[in-house]
Amino acid sequence: MNSMNNVTTIKELVTKKITVLKEEVIDQYQVSFEVKKDDVHHLLSVLKQAGWRQLSYLSAVDWIEDNEFELVYIVFNWEKPVHIQIRCRIDRNAPTMDTILPIYPGAKYYEREAHEFFGIAFPGNDSHEKQLILENWDDIPPLRKDFDPKAYSDARFPKREYSNDHVEMNGQKESKQAKREERRTHILDLIKGGKK
Repeated sequence: MNSMNNVTTIKELVTKKITVLKEEVIDQYQVSFEVKKDDVHHLLSVLKQAGWRQLSYLSAVDWIEDNEFELVYIVFNWEKPVHIQIRCRIDRNAPTMDTILPIYPGAKYYEREAHEFFGIAFPGNDSHEKQLILENWDDIPPLRKDFDPKAYSDARFPKREYSNDHVEMNGQKESKQAKREERRTHILDLIKGGKK
């Protein structure tokens, strides 16, 4: 069966079981479905039973203007090589989504990462609040669009003053940048029909 037939089969399977808010065929190997938050677990269960046994990815997108996060789950079937994206929107002010651990046990670390970088809670995953990457982080999650990396850096690290003095590297007398600029000028002259 070719990949476009797989996409058609997937669309039929999903739309028969769930009300889809938005559907997008990205290419012959990837299709995306946006569904309601309450339908995600049911849809993931249906897909897993149909052969999409691998959770390849779980993350989020911060739609700050809409005051929402979009959770993105990507599952894969080795026999029908099509990635399926399941997307849903959740409230940014109280971002929670029940864990999918009963369906995909490998989601444990993805959910921890989404909590750490976006602040999304995953009730049912007892370790979702454990730090995974950002050791001793004490600010708002850094992938939220209202996180200000400059303010964070200014508050925690001393300002550095930089001079305009340049250090000679590797005993070279002439700058590599100067040689590059000279070659660039020579090439532009050749293109314009100038000196050779």
